[in-house]
Amino acid sequence: MLHDVLWRSNLDLVRSCLAHPFVQALGDGSLSADLFRGFVAQDAFFLHAFQKAYALALARSDDSEMIAVFSDLIAGVTEELKVHHAYATEVGIDLQSIIPNPACRAYTDFLLRTAWHASLAEIVAAMTPCMRLYAYLGGELVRTCGPQHPYRRWIKTYSGEEFQELANRLEALLDRIGADRGSVRDGYRYALECELDFFTAALAT
Repeated sequence: MLHDVLWRSNLDLVRSCLAHPFVQALGDGSLSADLFRGFVAQDAFFLHAFQKAYALALARSDDSEMIAVFSDLIAGVTEELKVHHAYATEVGIDLQSIIPNPACRAYTDFLLRTAWHASLAEIVAAMTPCMRLYAYLGGELVRTCGPQHPYRRWIKTYSGEEFQELANRLEALLDRIGADRGSVRDGYRYALECELDFFTAALAT
C-alpha cells in the first residue's frame, strides 16, 4: 500500500517528532502552561488552513466516495477546533487574533499552495502526514496518560477511535488515487518536516 510505503520511508522524521522535547513534555505532562497555550493558538491557525485545503480538495472531487471522505474530514477538523476553543476559553487565548509563527506559516502556505495548484493525489499526500502523525502520537502518549494528566483531553482526542478512523480513510484515499512518484513522496516528506519544525517553534513561543 502506498500509504505504508510513504510512512515507512519517513520513519526517521516520525521518530524525531515522537522524541521531540515538546512532544515528550506534552506526553509526560511537564509542558508549561504558557508553551501549551502558544501551541494551541498556532495549531488553531493551522487547522483553519487545513480545513480550507480539505474544502478545496472537496471542490475538485469528481466522485461520491471522495466527496464523502473530504466532507467527513472537514467535519473532523471542526471537532478538533472545538477542543482548541475549549482550551482557549479555559486559559484565555484569543483565537481571532493569532499571528502565525514562521514554521506555522510555512506549513499552511505549503498546504494551501498545494491545494490550489497540485493534483488531488498530491494534495492528499501533503495532508495525510498530519493525520497519521497525530494519530500515532496520540496512540503513543495515551499509554501513560492518567486521569489527572493536564493535557489528557488533547491526548485522548488524537488517540481516539474517531480520529484514528479519519486517518485511515485519508490513507485509503491516498492508496486509491495516488502513485509512488517524486511529487507525492516529496510532498509527504515535506509535510513531516513541517510537523517537526512546528514542534520546535512551539518551544520558542
